[in-house]
Amino acid sequence: MKILRINTRTKSFKFEELGELAGLGGRALTSRVVNKEVPANCHPLSAENKLIFAAGVLAPTNAANSGRISVGAKSPLTGGIKESNSGGQFAHTLPKLDLLAVILEDKPEAGSPMQEIFISADKVVFKDSAVTGMRNYAAQEKLLAAYGDKAVTALIGPAGEQCLCASTIQFSDPEGLPSRSAGRGGLGAVMGSKGVKAIILDGDANAKTVYGNEELFKEARKEWVDVLRNHPVTSQGLPGFGTAVLVNVINEAGALPTKNFRMGKFDGAEKISGETLAANIEKRGGKVKHGCHTGCVIQCSQVYHGADGKYLTTGFEYETIWGFGANLMIDNLDDIAAMDRTCDEVGVDTIEMANTMAMAMEGGTLAWGDSKGVLAELNKVGTSDPLGRIYGNGTSYTAKAFGVDRIPVVKNQSLPAYDPRAVKGVGVTYATTPMGADHTAGYGVCQNVLKVGGDVDGHKKEGNIEISKNLQIATAAVDSLGLCLFVAFAILDDARGVPCMAKLISGLTGKEMSVDEMIGIGVNCLKDELDFNKRAGFTDEDDQLPRFFREELLAPHNVGWGYSTEELQAAKV
Repeated sequence: MKILRINTRTKSFKFEELGELAGLGGRALTSRVVNKEVPANCHPLSAENKLIFAAGVLAPTNAANSGRISVGAKSPLTGGIKESNSGGQFAHTLPKLDLLAVILEDKPEAGSPMQEIFISADKVVFKDSAVTGMRNYAAQEKLLAAYGDKAVTALIGPAGEQCLCASTIQFSDPEGLPSRSAGRGGLGAVMGSKGVKAIILDGDANAKTVYGNEELFKEARKEWVDVLRNHPVTSQGLPGFGTAVLVNVINEAGALPTKNFRMGKFDGAEKISGETLAANIEKRGGKVKHGCHTGCVIQCSQVYHGADGKYLTTGFEYETIWGFGANLMIDNLDDIAAMDRTCDEVGVDTIEMANTMAMAMEGGTLAWGDSKGVLAELNKVGTSDPLGRIYGNGTSYTAKAFGVDRIPVVKNQSLPAYDPRAVKGVGVTYATTPMGADHTAGYGVCQNVLKVGGDVDGHKKEGNIEISKNLQIATAAVDSLGLCLFVAFAILDDARGVPCMAKLISGLTGKEMSVDEMIGIGVNCLKDELDFNKRAGFTDEDDQLPRFFREELLAPHNVGWGYSTEELQAAKV
C-alpha cells in the first residue's frame, strides 16, 4: 500500500511508498507524521499543519472489528498533538485503493472555494464543492447522488468550515449516513482550514489483500472472533444496550458526573439509561444492535427513532447521553437524541458541546435542565450568530466569554463521562495522556468499576497510576492496528486475546510479530506524542486536573483526588 499526499493549495498530489512508515498504521502512523513533519510551534490552522487519515495495520483484512480510522494533526483545541478515532467505512475502503493513508498539506489562498476531493484507484479529482454551507445529512445525500450510493465519505459541517475548535470530521457508516465522528480535538477545523469540505472514496474500489501467510491469518481470525463472542461485555452488554448500558452502572458506582461534576449520582439516570434506550428502540422500530463499520461483531451502536417513529440518530453513545443528560440535569432521552443529531449535522463534538452548555448554565444563559434551551443554543453553532461562534470553540472559550471559573478541562479539552475522583484510573489518564482529557486513551473504568482485567479500587490512589500507564500503552497499540477500543474488554480477561492480535499481524505480513513487538508500537506511538507536546510547550504542570477536583470531595462517597503533579509523571512512558 501507499500514502497519498495532497497539496490543497496547488491541487496537486503524489503517491508515495511507505518507506520509514512501513509497519505503522492508524494512530502510530498519524502521530509519527505529525511529530516528524509538523512544526510543534505552528498555528494549527496554518499551512504548516497537516491532516492525516490513516487506516490501521489490520484494515486491509477481514479481521473482526478492524475498521477504525485514525485522524491526526496538531489540535486547534489543545495546541498539542491529536489523534481522533472513528468508525465508518473509510478505513476499510482505503486499502481497496491500495492506500494506507491520505495526508492533506498546505493551505489554499483566502477566499478560495471549498473543495470536494474524489479519490479512485489511479486518480484524484478536485471539484468546487456543491455542498458548501450545508449541514451534514443533506450534504451527504447530495454527495451520494453525485458520486454513487457506494461512495464513502469524510466531510465537515458548517462548524468545520468556520474552523471552530470543537468541530468534527464525519464519516459515512455502512448505511451511507454521516453518523460516525472523529470528534475530539477540533480536527474538522484543520480540514476546513485546508479548504476541503469532503473527501470521497470510490466505492467500487476492489484491490485485493495479499497475505504473507493466509492460513495463519485464517486460524487467528477464527480464534479472534471466538475471543470477542465469549466475553459477557462484548457479546451481551454492549450489543444489548449499547454503550449506554453504563449509565446505570456508573450512576450506582457514584461516578456519574452530575451538574458539572458537583455530584456522582443523578436522580434521573433511569430515564436516560441503556435499558430505557433499548425499550424505546424496540417500541419504535429502530435497531438495538448496529455496527459502526463492516466487520463489527460487537454491534454496540444502534439506530434510534423519535417518538414519531422516524429515524432520529445513530451512534447514540453513553458519553453523549451523560453529557447532555446528567451533566446538564436533563432526563429527556428524546431531547438528548435530538442534541446528538444536531451535533452530527453541524459537525461538533458531543462531549465538548455538552460541557460547553454546562458553561452556559453556569453563566446564567441557560437554566439547569432546560433541554429545549440547549437545543436552541446548539442550533446557533455553524451559523452567523456570534454565540454560535463562541460555543463552537468549546468549553474553555465559552467559560471565558461567560465569566465562569468551574471549567472541567485538561489541556483545554473537556472531561468525559466519569468523575476522576471516583474512577481514579481514568482520572490519571485524563491528566497525563498527550491527547487532553480523554477516557479512550486509557480506560481505567475497566478495573475500577467493571472489574474487567483486574480489580483496582477507583476511590484509592494505590495501583491506578500503573493501570493507566499500561492501558495507555495498550490503547495506543490497539488504535494503531485499527481495532475497536472495545476489544479491550475481551482481551483483558482472555489470555488468548493479545497473542491472537499479534498472530493476525503475522498472518497478514508473513513476518512473525511477537507480543512485545506489538506492544512496542504503542510505546513508540506515545513517545512520538509526548515529544511533540514537549516541543509545543507543554510541561509537567499541564498533566493535572483542574483545581476544583483537587479541593472538593465528590458525593455520595466523599472521595477526593489527591495526586500530586510529580506523582502523575510515573504514568508516562
